[in-house]
Amino acid sequence: MTLKKIFITRNIPEPAEKMLKDVGYEVTINLEDRVLTKAELIESIKDVDGVLCLLTDPIDREVLAAAKKAKVFANYAVGYNNIDIKAASELGIIVTNTPGVLTDATADLAWALLFSVARRVVEADKFTREGKFDGWAPNMFLGGDITGKTLGIVGAGRIGMATALKSQGFDMKVLYTGNSVNKTLEEKISAQKVDLETLLKESDFVSLHVPLNEKTKHLIGKDELNKMRKTAYLINTARGLVVDEVALIEALKAKKIAGAGFDVYEDEPQLKPGLVDLDNVVILPHIASATHWTRGKMAQMAAQNLIDVLEGRSPENKIN
Repeated sequence: MTLKKIFITRNIPEPAEKMLKDVGYEVTINLEDRVLTKAELIESIKDVDGVLCLLTDPIDREVLAAAKKAKVFANYAVGYNNIDIKAASELGIIVTNTPGVLTDATADLAWALLFSVARRVVEADKFTREGKFDGWAPNMFLGGDITGKTLGIVGAGRIGMATALKSQGFDMKVLYTGNSVNKTLEEKISAQKVDLETLLKESDFVSLHVPLNEKTKHLIGKDELNKMRKTAYLINTARGLVVDEVALIEALKAKKIAGAGFDVYEDEPQLKPGLVDLDNVVILPHIASATHWTRGKMAQMAAQNLIDVLEGRSPENKIN
């Protein structure tokens, strides 16, 4: 019997490889700690039955067509804007993702960014490490208050809802946008559904949780930033292209908003010129799901999606 072949585009937590090998599959992994070039990726998947890919892998029609035997591409992420879903469907390739499991980890990081930028944690840490702290001072590193303020959730899906619910301990008013009424938020924390303009004008903290699509690309641009309060903070753990990064840098330089906390970027991993020079922004290297449990569980889910498809079952997290 011919073994089914799997290619994993980058080394990920162990559960995935073990699960696939336990089923009897032949597993090949890119062990170099980098994203493969398109040519390398195409060469690696020509003769495989399934691919476990990452959100950093651009899976376009050419790549999909090169995987002539593949029945499934299992994305190691909840988002899947890196994959041409239409092309995959036309080629008869199933695409899956790993939703749900990273909800709390991402929501937790949104709060970490919120606290870090509002209370100037990174600035103060650097100041202290550099030996500049010579005693308490009444005007040193004054930041923004959090308790009792208004939190605006742009996109009240799983992660947005989890982020909003965590505000209960800080007695915050919550506004949210969404395609439909979120009964859980309204019943549990008296959240109010509003339009984006109202949310931007009335929120002290704006946290982004929308998927990336044609409607949400540059959802937050110059006009939207101008609508925010000068004392407000913008948090992005969604996708980089949701925010016009050039407009954001201009707004931060001009102090049109108080600050921002970002985990994702427009041209990731490159940052727009000037972003790293600003003190009123906290920038992280896309680590929202980076906990031991979450990344391990994502690996298990991606592997299970592969196994289900290749064993003739419908995967739980099928996209197309």
